Amino acid sequence: MKCPFCLTDDSKVVDSRPTDEGTVIRRRRECSQCTKRFTTYEKIENLPMMVIKKDGRREAFNSSKIMSGLLRACEKRPVSVRVLETMVQDIEKQVYNSLEQEVTSQYIGEMVMEKLRNVDEVAYVRFASVYRQFKDINTFLDELNKLLKEK
Repeated sequence: MKCPFCLTDDSKVVDSRPTDEGTVIRRRRECSQCTKRFTTYEKIENLPMMVIKKDGRREAFNSSKIMSGLLRACEKRPVSVRVLETMVQDIEKQVYNSLEQEVTSQYIGEMVMEKLRNVDEVAYVRFASVYRQFKDINTFLDELNKLLKEK
């Protein structure tokens, strides 16, 4: 690490401590040339997760979009916001743990539907009708029949 005072690239760490709930390490350094002290911070570099949309566009992953879709699907349903927040956190964790830089919107949509199916079937059908773009009543009935067969 270069000293900001004399630009020598030889310094030693005098003190280290975690900050920001352990996500950043603060280091006090001392220059071996001029003996002045300075502070550096070390943190994990988070590269943005990109979502590939159906039309091929790419945009940054945004968990608030998942939450707004869930809120619309669960409108007037007995599903607490805490349950929805947990679902969003689980999906976000799964997306980032995929170790990919890009995921498809279909991948995310399928995860949302899987979680909704286990929480509220009406909300699941609402979400599926928009996500899968049901064209007519027969498509809607097919999805309902799949739900009934699973029971």
